[in-house]
Amino acid sequence: MFQEVVEAQGHLIDSHLMERIFDSVVEYNGKFEVEEFRVGKTNAEPSRLRMKVSTDQHADMEQLLSTLLALGCTPVDASDAAVERVEKDKCAPLDFYSTTNHRTQIRYKGEWIDVGSQRMDAMIVLKDGAANCRRLRDLKAGDMVVTGMRGIRVLPESKERDRLSFAFMSNGISSERQLDTAVRQCVTLMEQARVAGQKIIVVAGPVVIHTGGGPALASLIRDGWVQALLAGNALGVHDIEAALLGTSLGVRQTDGRQEEHGHRNHMRAINAINHAGSIAAAVDSGKLKSGVMYECVRAGVPFVLAGSLRDDGPLPDTITDVNIAQDAYAEQLRGASLVLCLGSMLHSIATGNMLPSWVKIVCVDINPAVATKVSDRGTGQAVGIVTDVGQFLGLLSNALQEQR
Repeated sequence: MFQEVVEAQGHLIDSHLMERIFDSVVEYNGKFEVEEFRVGKTNAEPSRLRMKVSTDQHADMEQLLSTLLALGCTPVDASDAAVERVEKDKCAPLDFYSTTNHRTQIRYKGEWIDVGSQRMDAMIVLKDGAANCRRLRDLKAGDMVVTGMRGIRVLPESKERDRLSFAFMSNGISSERQLDTAVRQCVTLMEQARVAGQKIIVVAGPVVIHTGGGPALASLIRDGWVQALLAGNALGVHDIEAALLGTSLGVRQTDGRQEEHGHRNHMRAINAINHAGSIAAAVDSGKLKSGVMYECVRAGVPFVLAGSLRDDGPLPDTITDVNIAQDAYAEQLRGASLVLCLGSMLHSIATGNMLPSWVKIVCVDINPAVATKVSDRGTGQAVGIVTDVGQFLGLLSNALQEQR
C-alpha cells in the first residue's frame, strides 16, 4: 500500500473543490482518510483539509498526486522542489513539472517562493533564487527545471462567498442569462479595473464588424476603456473595408444588401493600406478616417494582428510568424485584469492559454460552444455570454457612456 498525507486550504466547499478532491481519489483506485477538516467561519477565512490517501499501485499514486496537486493539495513533507539541468535547447528533462494557470509556489531552501509569469503548460525554471514559468520552446541548455511533484504548491482560484464582483460567474454558460444583467456586470468589472489602474484587453474577431459592433468598439477605444486590442488579420481588413467602402465582406452595412462587385472590397481595403505602408500611415495621411483600427492609432492603443493560413493579403501590420505573434499577444496581456473575448474562438482559446487564472475573462459569442471550449481547455475562470456580439457591444457602449 502506497500512502501520502496531503493538505489543502481555501474556499474548498464554495468552489466544489472538496468533492473534486474526493472524487479524484476514488477515480485512481485510492482510499482517503480525513485527518483534519476546519471550515472557515467568515467570508475571508479559508477552510483547511488534511487527509491521508492510499493506493495499491505506485503508478496510481503518482497520477493521483498529479491530479490532487492541480486541485490545491500539497504533499506534507519538508523536501525542496527537485530540479534537473536542461541538456539541450527546447528539451526539458523527462520528468518535468507542467504548470497550471493557477498561482503556484515551489519550496526552495526550506522556503515557499512564488512562481512568476504564471501560465498553463509551461515549465518552472529556477535561477538566482527566483522561479518563473517558461515555455518549452524558450528553454536553453543549462536551465534548471523543476521536476516531479514534490515541493510544489498550487493555489486554485476560488469563488468568494459573497460573489459580488463576479456574481454571474456562478451561472455558468447559458443563453438564458438576461443580456442587460450581463452588460451591467461587465460595466462594474470595467469600472473596477479602471479605478485600480489595471488593463482591460479586448480580443475580437471579424464578426464584431459583420454584426455592426464596430462603431461601439471604436467608441470604447476612444473613451479609454481598452488598453490593447488582440485580433487576427480579418478584423483589421473588414474594419478598414467598412471605413473606406461601407461594406463588410462585400455586404453594405447600411441596409445589409450585397454590394455589386463587393466580393473584391476586402482586397481593395488591403491594397489601400499597402499603398499607404501601414495602418498608422493610412491614418496619418488622412486616407483612413474612422473605425476600430483608426481609433487605436489615434488613441495610442497597441494592437496585435496575428496571421493565419487562410488570410488574404495580409495587411502589412499583420504578424505572419505564429511564434512572434504569440509573443506579442503575451506581452500585451501582461498585467491585464479583465479580458473581453468577442466572437473569436481561435483567438479566445489562444489568449486563455496565456493567462493566469486570476484574470477575469468574459467570452461573448452567439455560439455557446465557443465559451465552453475556452473553459474546457483549462481557462476555468471564463464566463460565457451567449448573444449577438454587435448587440452586446452596443449595449455595453451605451451603458458606459451613461455612467460618465
